[in-house]
Amino acid sequence: MIRVTVYKTDKHEYAGFDAQGHAGFSEEGMDIVCAAVSMLIINTLNAIERYTTDDVSVVSDDSDTQGDIRFRFTGDAEPTQDARLLLDTMLLGLEEIEDDSNYKPYIDIIFKEV
Repeated sequence: MIRVTVYKTDKHEYAGFDAQGHAGFSEEGMDIVCAAVSMLIINTLNAIERYTTDDVSVVSDDSDTQGDIRFRFTGDAEPTQDARLLLDTMLLGLEEIEDDSNYKPYIDIIFKEV
């Protein structure tokens, strides 16, 4: 199962997220759930880096068999409107996957206050 933990502040601002695990929907290389989640997350990270001025930290280990990615906003400022929109869009896609009865057992999205 893929677990995505989204961290928000007490002001409901994004602080970051963690994604880990593999869907297990199908065999490696044929897993459409894993591919969809990976594309949503990687595209969002690339877009935040390219199109925003936010200070962020991204840690991933390509050799890690769990598929871990840790993303955090690192500056003192709150995330920009562009970064918030990009993360909202990523979560929309992830929640659509989670809400689909065919894929619900393969992804879990958790929100935590930090």
